[in-house]
Amino acid sequence: MELKILNIDPYLTPFKDALNERYSLYIKKRAELLKNSETLCDFANGYNFFGIRPTENGWIYREWAPGADAMFFTGDFNGWDIHANQMKRTENGVFEIELNGRDALKRGEKIQAIVYRNGEMMRRVPAYATRVVQDPVTYNWCAEVDDVLFDGFEWTDAGFKPAATPFIYECHVGMAQEEGRVGTYKEFTKNILPRIKKLGYNTIQIMAIMEHPYYGSFGYQVSNFFAASSRYGSARDLKELINAAHKKGITVLLDVVHSHAVKNGGDGLNYFDGTHYQYFHEGARGYHTAWDTKLFNYGKNEVLHFLLSNLKYWMDVFHFDGFRFDGVTSMLYHDHGLGSAFTDYSMYFSGNTDKEAITYLQLANELIHSFNPKAITIAEDMSGMPGMCIPNEDGGIGFDYRLSMGIPDLWIKFIKEYKDEDWDMFKLWYELNSKRPAEKSIGYCESHDQALVGDKTIIFRLCDAEMYWSMAKHIESPIIDRGIALHKMIRLLTASLVGEGYLNFMGNEFGHPEWIDFPREGNGWSYHYCRRQWSLADNDLLRYEFLNKFDIAMLKLLKRERIMSKKAQSQWIDQGDKVLLYTKKKVAFAFNFHPDRSFENYFVPVEEAGTYSVILSSDDSDFGGFDRVDKSVCYKAEKTADGRLGFFCYLPSRSATVFKKN
Repeated sequence: MELKILNIDPYLTPFKDALNERYSLYIKKRAELLKNSETLCDFANGYNFFGIRPTENGWIYREWAPGADAMFFTGDFNGWDIHANQMKRTENGVFEIELNGRDALKRGEKIQAIVYRNGEMMRRVPAYATRVVQDPVTYNWCAEVDDVLFDGFEWTDAGFKPAATPFIYECHVGMAQEEGRVGTYKEFTKNILPRIKKLGYNTIQIMAIMEHPYYGSFGYQVSNFFAASSRYGSARDLKELINAAHKKGITVLLDVVHSHAVKNGGDGLNYFDGTHYQYFHEGARGYHTAWDTKLFNYGKNEVLHFLLSNLKYWMDVFHFDGFRFDGVTSMLYHDHGLGSAFTDYSMYFSGNTDKEAITYLQLANELIHSFNPKAITIAEDMSGMPGMCIPNEDGGIGFDYRLSMGIPDLWIKFIKEYKDEDWDMFKLWYELNSKRPAEKSIGYCESHDQALVGDKTIIFRLCDAEMYWSMAKHIESPIIDRGIALHKMIRLLTASLVGEGYLNFMGNEFGHPEWIDFPREGNGWSYHYCRRQWSLADNDLLRYEFLNKFDIAMLKLLKRERIMSKKAQSQWIDQGDKVLLYTKKKVAFAFNFHPDRSFENYFVPVEEAGTYSVILSSDDSDFGGFDRVDKSVCYKAEKTADGRLGFFCYLPSRSATVFKKN
């Protein structure tokens, strides 16, 4: 079989057999799962069968626990008598119990499953629980009766379609308010969605939605995969948030964590039925040493059913428009990609590659796009696995985009290790333009990873402690001037060059100071650094306002001119001058990274003759610059004596200027 991926990237030809095997394993597993000619959408209906569900005459609770000797259902409804309601074992390790009368369970009542194996009694939170809460006295976690599947919520988003070009605002509901506490879904809907809309972002990527016992994990150690985190409010509140976002034209992506799970037993999936191998691999293969978490067994059909049902659940019940898959690199390789540089293609097709995980990702992408053809899937993969964003049928893994994870590392390296005058323009250009052929990516210069304590955001690396006393507009500071100038240039260069989409973590657009540090023992359980200080951007006496305004102008330009869909042409790179020039059809970009040299009559190459005007200058005083670019001037592009097409203009030091043909 000749897969299209081999034509897209001929360097993959030596690995033709491995690629054919990748595709055949996907087809084989798909056929194995869909025995009755059903679709993956029909197959992924676990949330309509398992868990606690209302019936015509009462309630039914089902659980898959093949290793259990016996199961019981207990809670407020029976006075926590753990043996009063024994569950019946049916086929394939499924236990179930029916309760007669709709008032047998009431919304908000706390419940648990009791599992016995080899004489050991274990309290468990139901695997398909849709609401999980922590007892304020005992700190134990348990499920609450929450009829989220049939709550009568009236959606008004029929026909909503995700944006063709995603401008993503990565966000965290809990830390999206300014007070030192956990924020709510309702507060986010009221206060943050309008801000995101005003900024110009058309997509939000929400972190930490799936329930997690440790707040400081940023939501990446999930315990309850079907429960929207109760920290922020009710499931209905989350639905209102998503419905309101759609009303504003904002796409909503879930940061989904299927790469691993919290190792907790009582509130998580680990040791649920008294075995370590129910959902996860046994032994070393089932444990991630770097993350201290459990690893799913993607070769097990019941696990595939659970995970695929989970994806459909969030789309069906909550109307999420797609997913950013966390930790994909960890899934792809048995060593989780730790310490690997992936310097040649053979590293992608070795015994280290987890073929079962790849098959799961292929199935997941088929399911998502079958349920919603307009859905967006993004892979967090730092390894550069070939075919990640190529359709399954062409030999790929089926994602729409991959995150350009090397770009933040590139900027950190430049800022941290080199003086401004030593920045390598050729390396910068090469790295920003390097990507797999025919695969789309999301460009970004920093995300939540760079904002966490232990790391630094771009603005904090550039300005550091000077931000504490020199961000007022009336205070002169060369350090702050430099930081603001480079912050704008780095963002514009990354957004306009790197990918077919762009991502920013909330607050970074205005240079949010300091880091994110979740409440923990080491900081006295403080929320001081686990919030967003929006008032800094709204204060017209501070320079944060400049960066906020520039971000708005930048996104407006990128969307209006459809920059992301165009290929860079007519580039000019000058290492000595520290200048980068390129065009995208009728739009020309000029970056002068030189710390102190401005250039008179600098030649800017373009693709089309005609007159050009400035449509954006990072040096505008509105953006914290020095107004050295005269935007009233028109530039005539014509051929020079040596046959070059372009125009001459003034390029101020440490600035970016964007021109457009009139």
